[in-house]
Amino acid sequence: MLSTFIIALREGLEAALIIGILVAYILKSDRRYLLAPLWSGVAAAIVASIGLGLVLSRTSEELGNRAEKLFAGTTSFLAVALVTWMVFWMKRTARSLKADLHGKVDSALRTGPLALAGAAFFAVIREGLETALFVYSNFKTVANTTSATLGLILGFTVAISLGYLIFKSAIKLDLSKFFRFTGVALIVVAAGVLSYGVHEFQELGWLPGEASYAWDVSNLIPSDSLLGATLGGMVGFDNSTSWLQLGVWAIYLTTVLGAYLSKPRTPVLTPA
Repeated sequence: MLSTFIIALREGLEAALIIGILVAYILKSDRRYLLAPLWSGVAAAIVASIGLGLVLSRTSEELGNRAEKLFAGTTSFLAVALVTWMVFWMKRTARSLKADLHGKVDSALRTGPLALAGAAFFAVIREGLETALFVYSNFKTVANTTSATLGLILGFTVAISLGYLIFKSAIKLDLSKFFRFTGVALIVVAAGVLSYGVHEFQELGWLPGEASYAWDVSNLIPSDSLLGATLGGMVGFDNSTSWLQLGVWAIYLTTVLGAYLSKPRTPVLTPA
């Protein structure tokens, strides 16, 4: 539940803030006629994101055992790559995001409202597609899909509420710290998804060491137990983890977290 809550909260608030910035600039510049194409683009992005989630779920259900493992493993690797790129992209572009979005609204005046609809669509669809893919992969690592679904719904509810309150200036949120902390949480979740992808490829025989366990506590901590489900949802814990899974998990976590938490280097000025 916690992992899907974090995913939905982070991605949902990003999308809500993007929409809020666009709407606020349109209202401030007295261009209300641009609201209709803006919301059309947002609606199209939401429908496309939900459609991708349904396609992923339906495709997985209709595949055979080996094909399903290949599909699940591949989507897990892809989801980790996209989420890793996303957290670094937000870290890099957060300061200039508002100016970039304002520029897109201004360009809509020159190229027509359709351009704004497209800008809104692509701004939101990026978050939506990442969410659909990452949530699908994360659902594979949890034992209780009901709890995970509840976390997803709660995350989106809180994200939309926060986005609205920020738009109305009802609350002030340190977005820099928020995205930093949730970025760390997403990287931890992504490490678990990556470990799951390795496990699927091991079962296919494409990666070695399936039976070489770092631990096997399936008798002590069943995957459908409260502790097993909680650890699985939070950090991707697998009660029978191979050494390869553990190694990949640890390397990804230490490398990506180290890079993400490092401060950008400032050039050293030397006297002329």
